[in-house]
Amino acid sequence: MRVLVGVKRVIDYAVKVRVAANKSGVELQNVKMSMNPFCEIAVEEAIRLKETKKATEVVAVSIGPKQAQDTLRTALAMGADRGILVTTDMRIDQELQPLSVAKILAKIVEEEDPSLVLLGKQSIDGDCAQTGPMLAGLLNWPQVTFAASVDVDGDKFRVERETDSGTEILEVASPALVTCDLRLNEPRYATLPNIMKAKKKKIDTRAAEDFGVDLTPRYEILEVVEPAPREAGILVEDVDQLVDKLKNEAKVIG
Repeated sequence: MRVLVGVKRVIDYAVKVRVAANKSGVELQNVKMSMNPFCEIAVEEAIRLKETKKATEVVAVSIGPKQAQDTLRTALAMGADRGILVTTDMRIDQELQPLSVAKILAKIVEEEDPSLVLLGKQSIDGDCAQTGPMLAGLLNWPQVTFAASVDVDGDKFRVERETDSGTEILEVASPALVTCDLRLNEPRYATLPNIMKAKKKKIDTRAAEDFGVDLTPRYEILEVVEPAPREAGILVEDVDQLVDKLKNEAKVIG
C-alpha cells in the first residue's frame, strides 16, 4: 500500500509573526520556516503505518518555493521513502490557494496511485482546512477529517475523528483521504544518521505550471493588520464584585 503525504512549508510555530510594513501580508524575509505541525503529524502516521507493515511506501509531496526542499528533507529524515517537490514563485500563504493546491495534488495522485492520502487538517498560515476536502471531492474519494486514530483493516480504513461533542468512528473503503488532527500522534525527531541518509533519497522536482492547472487566486487579501492589543485585566475581591462587573460594566450577563 502506497501512502501519499502532503507537506507544507510555513513560518515556524514558535516564531512571533510580524505584519509587513506595507500591510500586504506577514513578513517572510529572515524568518525561520519549518514543516506545518499538522503535516508533521501526517508524516509520522504514514511512517508508523509502514513500520507496522501496513504500508509499503511513503511519498512526501510539497508545493512551494525551492526552499521547500528542506521541508521535504525533514520528512525524508523522519522516514519517508521519496519526495516530490512542485515549485512555484507564488506566495503559498496567500496566492496559491487551497483549490489550486488540491488540483495539483489530484494530478499527482493520478500518477502515483496511492491507496491512502494523508494531509494535515489545516496549515497554520492560512488556517483554511479546505485542501483535504477539496482534494477528496476532485478525486471522488471517501474522506475522514480531523483524525484522532487511523487503523487499516484489509482494504478499509477505520478512523476515529474529533468532533465538537467528542469523537466518532468511521470506516471507509480504499482509496481514501484522511486529514490529521493534533491528538493522532506525537511526531518523532529526525536523528542525525537519518538526516544524513535523507540527503541521498530521491526528490523529483517539477514546476506547478507543468500540471496544466489554473492557479489564478479566487480571492484577494486587501490588507493584513495586527490584532488590537488586549487591555490589562483587573483583580476582583470576591464573587459579588465579579458578578457586578460582568453585569453592569461588561454587560455579558443579564
